[in-house]
Amino acid sequence: MAAATAIVCLQSGWIAVFQLLRGVRHGWQVLLGLGMAFGGVVAITGFDMGTSPEALLGDVLALAGGALAGLYTLAGGKARETMGTGTYTTLCYGMCAAIVALLALLSNQPLAGFDAAGWLGILAITVCAQLVGHTAFNHLLATMSPLLVSMIILLEIPGAALLAAVFLGETLPVGTYAGLVLILIGLAVVVASQRRRKPVQAPEEARLAELGTD
Repeated sequence: MAAATAIVCLQSGWIAVFQLLRGVRHGWQVLLGLGMAFGGVVAITGFDMGTSPEALLGDVLALAGGALAGLYTLAGGKARETMGTGTYTTLCYGMCAAIVALLALLSNQPLAGFDAAGWLGILAITVCAQLVGHTAFNHLLATMSPLLVSMIILLEIPGAALLAAVFLGETLPVGTYAGLVLILIGLAVVVASQRRRKPVQAPEEARLAELGTD
């Protein structure tokens, strides 16, 4: 379980690979930041690779999940270039809800008949995690790179652990705090490296820009 959690968080790494295949070159600072952030995830979750066929299947599915999440984030960043947040999220969430409902029907999974606590949990996840949390990330895709947004998502892991400590009274291992620090440092390294990469104007473009300000 811990290994699968860490593998899914390779979403940022997958995005960097996909961008590399599309001709985007990342500096060593970005790679360093990614490595530190993933090291923070490992410090929190551990990386106990299973040896049983079931554990191996789970790790493979987690790897595929991370890759698909990376593709989803890249596609979202492209779509947000021409779509507003409301339009994109309505189309995206509506299509996903329809697919999940269809799969539930095909696998004979119930879509109703839950008790009050079950409906309350569904409502809380829908409103807090999906409509508020996930929509915030989709909104950021219009102003931030998919790589940076995917790294911000890594903060969910230590965030969930801290919330469990506050509301459920769980004792956090030292690795949680160390992992949080590593993720934050890795995120800061990537942000700083992207800020330093400013577009270089051609001489003619620079001359016209100066004339326009006179």
